Amino acid sequence: MEKRDYRREGGERSPRGRNPYGKEQREERAPRKANEKKAARPRPAPRVKGPAPQAKQKHEEGDTRLNKYIAHAGICSRREADKLIAAGSVMVNGKVVTEMGYQVKPGDVVNYGGETLRSEKLRYFLLNKPKGFITTVDDPQERQTVMMLIDGACRERIYPVGRLDRATTGLLLFTNDGDLAKKLTHPSSNIYKIYHVELDKPVTREDMRKMMEGVELEDGPVHVDDVQYVEGMNDKRVVGVELHSGKNRIVRRIFEHLGYSVHKLDRVVFAGLTKKDLPRGRYRELTEKEINYLKMI
Repeated sequence: MEKRDYRREGGERSPRGRNPYGKEQREERAPRKANEKKAARPRPAPRVKGPAPQAKQKHEEGDTRLNKYIAHAGICSRREADKLIAAGSVMVNGKVVTEMGYQVKPGDVVNYGGETLRSEKLRYFLLNKPKGFITTVDDPQERQTVMMLIDGACRERIYPVGRLDRATTGLLLFTNDGDLAKKLTHPSSNIYKIYHVELDKPVTREDMRKMMEGVELEDGPVHVDDVQYVEGMNDKRVVGVELHSGKNRIVRRIFEHLGYSVHKLDRVVFAGLTKKDLPRGRYRELTEKEINYLKMI
């Protein structure tokens, strides 16, 4: 086979792997590629100078969020603590702190309302309240309070969750957990309670039906979830009432509305906690299982 002389014919012999086009064709294509790349390249956005971002507070082991610190001190819930912080009502080491998420370090001094707060271990106690004690932390008239019955239970400052009036007996929870206290007393939580009620006369079936359907009180309608004669009592003057309402003196007001007089009122169940093995006037610390149950409600 005769060899061809590519140089005499005006072309170039392309070695394997190189561009097979002639020199003039390569020169024509090269500028097009360069222009395409240049047009496709996006222009960078102009840089706008602004204030440098503030350095975040370094979070170290042992630090506690300020709202959690306040809640553990028994002042209020964390959500309410956020409002106190935003309002400039809280000081740390003598300076007002309004930053959300501020971390309190060991040794920091936190003040609210002129008082130095202490973030304490969370404690939970259940009291079987006797008659004659009012549910308050302090009484200017120096009457007997439930705090006298719980005195010495722990070093932390605990307080009652909700209220039982002076003549009502039964279960009363104490804690320094502001978040849990807020949840258990808020109407949306629907915490159920069971009361044993002794009345001045037998309760009729018709009145039980009215209580289930709902009665109209001065502050609005209210109904009970269940009402039954107490088993084993053989006395229709004693009934058990289950309800979720947290209105003040609600059980007494329901029966008074229906024409009854309450002789005894005893709360025997509160949020799943019972009086089992808890004599009148005594208290006990909640188990870890009971605490976890309350937090899951």
